[in-house]
Amino acid sequence: MLFIAHERVHLIQPTFLDGAADLVVEIISPESDERDRGEKFIEYEAAGVREYWLIDPLREEAMFYQLTSQGRYRLVVPSPEGVYHSAVIAGLWLRVEWLWQRPPVLRVLKELGVL
Repeated sequence: MLFIAHERVHLIQPTFLDGAADLVVEIISPESDERDRGEKFIEYEAAGVREYWLIDPLREEAMFYQLTSQGRYRLVVPSPEGVYHSAVIAGLWLRVEWLWQRPPVLRVLKELGVL
């Protein structure tokens, strides 16, 4: 999955993206593990993808990388409460535990301030 900020929507062409996405989320599978953690990591960093999430459902592991001003990814650890805040999408946050369970929808929507 990828996200392009509104001010960069002009990068979206009919058959390709003419530049780096702002946020990329990869769900790791056994077949994609090496590619997602290796090749894609290097390619996204070099291209300037500002935020890269690696979600591994088998290991119940989530890694969040943000691009530094030096153009290198740094691992960003969720808060002690297990909450990760996106640097790219203002106001977007999630409890990492939500990735491994089926949370009560109403509780989540209330926490997110939607209800």
